[in-house]
Amino acid sequence: MTALPAALTIVSPSHPLVGRVSPPGSKSITNRALLLAALANGTSHLTGALKSKDTTLMAAALRRMGVTIEEPDATSFKVSSSGRLQRPSDPLFLGNAGTATRFLTAAVATVEGEVIVDGDEEMRLRPIGPLVAALRSLGIDASSPTNCPPVTVRGRGSFGSGRVEIDAGLSSQYVSALLMAAPLGDGPIEIALAGSDIGARGYVDLTLAAMRSFGATVEQIDLGSWLVQPTGYTASDLAIEPDASAATYLWAAQALTDGRIDLGVAPADFTQPDAAAHAVIAKFPNMPAVIDGSQMQDAVPTLAVLAAFNNTPVRFVGITNLRVKETDRIRAVATELSRIVPGLGTEEGDDLIVASDPELGRKLAGRTTLTRIETYHDHRIAMSFALAGLRLAGITILDPACAGKTYPQYWAMLEGLGVVLTPAR
Repeated sequence: MTALPAALTIVSPSHPLVGRVSPPGSKSITNRALLLAALANGTSHLTGALKSKDTTLMAAALRRMGVTIEEPDATSFKVSSSGRLQRPSDPLFLGNAGTATRFLTAAVATVEGEVIVDGDEEMRLRPIGPLVAALRSLGIDASSPTNCPPVTVRGRGSFGSGRVEIDAGLSSQYVSALLMAAPLGDGPIEIALAGSDIGARGYVDLTLAAMRSFGATVEQIDLGSWLVQPTGYTASDLAIEPDASAATYLWAAQALTDGRIDLGVAPADFTQPDAAAHAVIAKFPNMPAVIDGSQMQDAVPTLAVLAAFNNTPVRFVGITNLRVKETDRIRAVATELSRIVPGLGTEEGDDLIVASDPELGRKLAGRTTLTRIETYHDHRIAMSFALAGLRLAGITILDPACAGKTYPQYWAMLEGLGVVLTPAR
């Protein structure tokens, strides 16, 4: 499939999905590696990388700050830098790329002069106030009148020194942003959580591993604090692992169709937090009655759609942060599940409840009308609800192109497994 239509209907396959699929590179690791390579003196080679809307926006912003980024092939970046970012002539526009926006908000504090970090209308609704407050506590002139982008940072060429506390209850990306900028400080910087709450902690571990790959010296003092030395970064070559969030769609597709899909990488070999979803998917159709999604947040929409066909209802807890993703994913998933069958998905506080029905496919087999799934410009809503079409007739995904944010080949991948996709009005 080349140009995508405004809507796609999934034709439920009558056969198990069987084949070999190579998931794209990890978005989380690619955007970390691009930034760290840009902050390193020398030339770095990144292989197995993701080329998608989010990583393209990150690379474009870095190029505008004096970094040379070449793309030798479809999964590689060659990044050459002096180790210092230069002031761009205009605001940095980062669409709805949360990682790029938050990471660069901290990194541009090392620039001499004013930098504005901005995004699209959805990004302008996503909180960034805790990160701005942390920057200000380090003596960095940063402001965000709405506590969301745009953010104005007046850099002074370094990241300061001392101790900073960060409220990471809404997102672990705030912590990662501070950690990655800290090696460019004037002296050691201690980064500590304000309170015990943090978004998916495993992503901080990803950040620490990437930093060490580029020569940073960072010590974890305890579960809530880290000490970073002012080492700067050294150019490095990094092989990026496949995207675990993308893998969840394949694991779920396999479970829904009794298929066999070889990803070329074992679930245990992923270092990304969303890989924990594999153990839950493996229990289908007897998934647990309560699933804590706090440490595998991007996998929750996939798990929720799978739960619609479970033998017993499922409650998702620990997912408050999903309300401040590309869209309010708790509300979006509940709304779209209930578009399939009223009451299939409901909200209770910040919990998501799926009223599972293992006979759902049989009960809806004769339905001829299309179920048009609103995607809210959210790639994860589009890709996860497409999975419902593997068992239900008439599932139609609006704005399928939004999957390009992290998985540009998603629809081609389904077709490669034998799933028929038809344009819909």
